[in-house]
Amino acid sequence: MSPKTMQFFNKTLEVETDSEIGIYNITPQVVQLLEETSIKNGQVLVFSRHTTTALAINEYEVRLLEDIKSHLRKLAPPEQKYLHNDLHLRIVPPDEPMNAHSHLMAMMLNNSEIIPVADGKLVLGMWQSILFFELDGPRKRTVFVQISGM
Repeated sequence: MSPKTMQFFNKTLEVETDSEIGIYNITPQVVQLLEETSIKNGQVLVFSRHTTTALAINEYEVRLLEDIKSHLRKLAPPEQKYLHNDLHLRIVPPDEPMNAHSHLMAMMLNNSEIIPVADGKLVLGMWQSILFFELDGPRKRTVFVQISGM
C-alpha cells in the first residue's frame, strides 16, 4: 500500500453583508467546499481577511445573536471618542468611515478558526456553527478557507 500524501485546497468565500453589525452562519458554505474535496481526515482553516470582521464558533440562535451584538456595542460603543476617528489628522480615502469601535470589537473576537475533519465531515458540536461577524458594514467581504488532510 502506498502512503497517502497531504492535500491542500484553498478557496475564497464571498460574504455580502447587509448591516453595520451582523452575524452570518457560513457553515453551509464551508461544508460545501469540504464536500468538493476528497479529504476525509484533516482540518479546515477559516480566516477573515479584514480588520473589522471576525469569526467564532458558537450557536446560531436569533436571540443569542442579538445578545452578542448588544454586548459588543457595550464593550466598544460607536459613539465614544476614539483617536482613530480623528480622520483630519491622518491621510485617508474620502469615504473613510469613523470605525475605531469596529476594530476594537474585532480584536475581542477571533480572525480565524480551525475545525477538525473526520470521516469527511466537520467535527462540530450539535449547536455549533461557524459565525462570520461584520462589524463595519454593510460591505462585500471575503473569507479564506484552507482545507488540508488526506
